[in-house]
Amino acid sequence: MKKAIIDLGTNTFHLMIFEGKETLFKTSIAAKIGMGGINKGYITDEGISRGIEVLKTFREKLDEYQVSAANTFAFGTSAIRNASNQTEFLEKVKEETGIDITVIDGDKEAELIYKGVSQAVQIKNTSLIVDIGGGSVEFILCNPEKILWKRSFEIGGQRLMEKFMKKDPISPSEINRLDEYLRMELLPLTNAIHQYQPEVLIGSSGSFDTLNDMLFWKNTGAFAPTDIAGFEYPIQEFWKAYETLVFANHEERMAIGGMIPLRVDMIVVAVCLIKYLLITHNIKQMKISNYALKEGAMLMV
Repeated sequence: MKKAIIDLGTNTFHLMIFEGKETLFKTSIAAKIGMGGINKGYITDEGISRGIEVLKTFREKLDEYQVSAANTFAFGTSAIRNASNQTEFLEKVKEETGIDITVIDGDKEAELIYKGVSQAVQIKNTSLIVDIGGGSVEFILCNPEKILWKRSFEIGGQRLMEKFMKKDPISPSEINRLDEYLRMELLPLTNAIHQYQPEVLIGSSGSFDTLNDMLFWKNTGAFAPTDIAGFEYPIQEFWKAYETLVFANHEERMAIGGMIPLRVDMIVVAVCLIKYLLITHNIKQMKISNYALKEGAMLMV
């Protein structure tokens, strides 16, 4: 029986069609529903239009693969769950595409991410899973057996970019302001990390994929292979990437091998967040997972 998962992120919508354990079709398309309204708590008219256009494309694929409405599972995350015009968005999507969206809270989002990541990366030690979305960031502390602590924070890349990236390249003073903001916002995470002492940071999706692609491009002249789900990522490579990205402007970042237009600006605040986590919590090892929410949801539907 064919089924589909749709992950409606703040910047990117993802579609995966599968049958049993076999993935039949997968795509990710920029919708940018958070642009311009994410920090004001609504989805702009332009954001609604962009989102619906992407979902119309998904509708064509669902019809092509003959996936029934009962077997189509669409999950709305940060931008949708925090939007004052959420109902309007959901109704327009239903009316124009026939897709029903289930809005999930941050706790559920973190749980699904953990289920996805744990299929891709072997969790050998106490680890901190980090999923940087456009609207929210999910943090999951876990060991090989279970989740120890999880929480979603509304500090995603689009939010941070609109708050702190007033210039391009980002200024040192803005990086300092961002660090201070993270120190305050992430106090619950800091307390949990003191308790559980993770040794490894496992990054999933989005900017972590781009960091991985940059590394593979540097070494091979090609993007990271898509048939591998989990990667070791040398920590020294992160520091090289950080220096390259934060001191470059938009055009210079776009010229980096492995970069894609969707990530070219948001990756700046993302690497600032990763840098903050590594330094603050003295983490010396990184891994990257190609699997995230949709692969976790695949096990649940």
